[in-house]
Amino acid sequence: QVQLAESGGGLVQAGGSLRLSCAASGRSLSADNMGWFRQAPGTEREFVAALRWTGGTTKYADSVKGRFTISRDNAENTVYLQMNGLKAEDTAVYYCATNSYKTLLPTRPGAYDYWGQGTQVTVSS
Repeated sequence: QVQLAESGGGLVQAGGSLRLSCAASGRSLSADNMGWFRQAPGTEREFVAALRWTGGTTKYADSVKGRFTISRDNAENTVYLQMNGLKAEDTAVYYCATNSYKTLLPTRPGAYDYWGQGTQVTVSS
């Protein structure tokens, strides 16, 4: 079992930046693909970014490409999401999650095994 805890959310003005962290406990994340998802009120959870367990491949939703960056620090057992140029439509609860596939980097939430509790990001326009 792995426990994930997101932090770093908050209220920021449009155009600002936040860095979300996802700290893991229980076991190492070094062999897991990691994903960030978000969910706004009344909407389904959507893919934001993913990073392959080897560290060499990333995927981003078109809506965040060029503004968000996913990274990991295996020594700290933590995954990050750097969010720049925030927009009002980025407002949501952000979740990190793990996936154990070795040859694919999925973007659908159902492929991810363990989830954190989420951290709220609110962008004021």
